Amino acid sequence: MMQTWQESYIGGLFLRLWAVLCENWPQSGCARFLSALEEWTVRGVKDSAICRFLWRDGLVTRSWPDSLTCRFLTWLIDLPGAVCRWIYRVGKSFWDGPAVFRLVGKLGWMFVLPLGLFLMVMLMVPHGMWDNRYALMGAVALTGLFVVGNGSRGEARLETQRLGPHFVLFMGFVCFAFVTSISRRQSLRFVGFYLTLFLIVLLVVSAVRSYDQLKWLLALVVAGLTVASFYGCYQAAIGVEVIPSQQDMALNAGMPGRIYSFFDNPNNFAELLVMLMPFALALFLNAETWRGKAWSLFALGVSAVALGATYSRSGWLGIVFALVVFLFLENWRLIPLMAVLGVCALPLLPQTILNRLLTIGNTRDSSLNYRFAIYQATEVLLKDYWAKGVGLGSDVLKSAFETYPPMFDGNYPIHTHNNYLQVWGEMGIFGLVTFLGTIFYQLKQGAKAYLRNTDKRLRRFQAAAVAGFCGILLISAAEYTWFYPRNMFFYWFLFGVIMACAKFASEEKVAP
Repeated sequence: MMQTWQESYIGGLFLRLWAVLCENWPQSGCARFLSALEEWTVRGVKDSAICRFLWRDGLVTRSWPDSLTCRFLTWLIDLPGAVCRWIYRVGKSFWDGPAVFRLVGKLGWMFVLPLGLFLMVMLMVPHGMWDNRYALMGAVALTGLFVVGNGSRGEARLETQRLGPHFVLFMGFVCFAFVTSISRRQSLRFVGFYLTLFLIVLLVVSAVRSYDQLKWLLALVVAGLTVASFYGCYQAAIGVEVIPSQQDMALNAGMPGRIYSFFDNPNNFAELLVMLMPFALALFLNAETWRGKAWSLFALGVSAVALGATYSRSGWLGIVFALVVFLFLENWRLIPLMAVLGVCALPLLPQTILNRLLTIGNTRDSSLNYRFAIYQATEVLLKDYWAKGVGLGSDVLKSAFETYPPMFDGNYPIHTHNNYLQVWGEMGIFGLVTFLGTIFYQLKQGAKAYLRNTDKRLRRFQAAAVAGFCGILLISAAEYTWFYPRNMFFYWFLFGVIMACAKFASEEKVAP
C-alpha cells in the first residue's frame, strides 16, 4: 500500500513537497521567527517576578532539613532502624551466619522487589476479596523488612527529612482531625488508611536509590495495571450489567454497562488508569529492547481500551490533561500536533463514547445535577464546621450530613464528590490550606527536579509521575477520589515517586 501511494502522482508530489519543506524549514524566516519567539517567551517567563516568587523555596522549606522538628522526627522514625543496626554490629558474626538472616538482608537491599509485588497484587485482587486491612498489614510488614533487612547497611534508612515540611504538617492535621472528631470511633479506621499511605510514601522515598530500582518498581506496578485492564477488556467483551444510577440512560441510549475490573466502581478503575498509564508511556520511551517496547506498548494499549470502556467522563478529561502535561515537559511542540490528531480521531470512536462525550457539561444530565445538590449540602455544613471540620473520614462527614435537611430526593450525601471540599469538611480550613500547600510544593519540587535531572530516562519517569498527579488532581474537582482506599494509596504513591526523583536531582547522581 505504501509503495502504491509513493508511485501515485498525488503521493509522489506530496512526498517531494514534504522533502523540500524538511530541507529548507530550519533556514526559513518562519522557523527563525518561531525560535526567537520561543526564546523571548521563555526568558520573559523565567525573569518575571511571579515566576521567581513561585519558583523560589520559602523560608520554611529552606530551614526544614536543619530544623529541630525535622531532626526529631527523623530520629524518632529511624529509631527502630538504629536499634537494628546496633544489634547487627554487636552480633555481626552470628547474624552473618544463618542463611535466613542473609536472605532477609538481601531482601532489605533489593527492597523494591517486595514493594513492587505488594503494589502489583493490590491492583489485581478482586473487590469482593479485598480488605483494606491487607494494605495496612502489608505496609507495616514491608517497613519492618526494610528496617531489619538494612540493619547491616548503615546508609540505608527511613529518610523522613525527604518528606518535606508541608506533607508532615498535613499529616499533623490528620492527627488533629482524629482527636477533635465528633466521633473518634468512626474516624479510627481512617487513621489506618493515612498510616498506610504515610508508610508507602516513606518506603518509596527511602528504598528507591537508583534508576534501575525505580524502573523495576514501576514495571511491576504497570504489570498489575495491565492485568486489571485486560480483565476490564474481557468484561467489555462479554458485557456487564447496566446500572442506571451510574449512567443517565435518557442521554446515553444504547450505552453498554460500564466496566470496573477488580474494583467497586467504573470511576474508581478509571482514576487508577489515569494515575498509572503515564508510567506505561514512560517505560515505552525508555525501553532499550524491542521486547520492552512491545510489552509497554501492549500495556498502554490495553489500558487505553479499558479506560474507554469505563465511560468515565472525568477519567477521559483526566488522561487528556495528563498527556498534555507529559508532552509539555517532554516536548511542548508536540502538543498542537497531538491536538490535531486527537480531533481527527474523534470520528473513529464508537458512537456510544461520542454520545457520552457530548453529555459533558449537559445540564440535563442527572449525575451533574446530583453533584450540584451535594455541593449545596456541603455549603450548608461548612457554614458550621468551616474552621475545624467534623473529623477524620467520610463516615464522620456522612453522619454530620444526616443532622441537616436531606437533598431534593430525600437522601443524604455520603461524601462531597470533591477531594478539596472533602478535606475541608473533615479537617477544617487549616487542614485544607496545608493540603493545598502540600500539592503545590510537590508539583514545584517535581518540576524543579525534572529540570535538574540530567538522565533523560529518569526525567521521563518524573514527567509521568507529575502528569498522573495532575490528571488525578483534575478529576478530584468532580470526584472524591479517596473514597476507595486503594485509589487513595496510589494517589500518594505518585507523591512518593515524585519525591524519589527529586532526591536523585538533589544528589545530582543516578546509578546506572
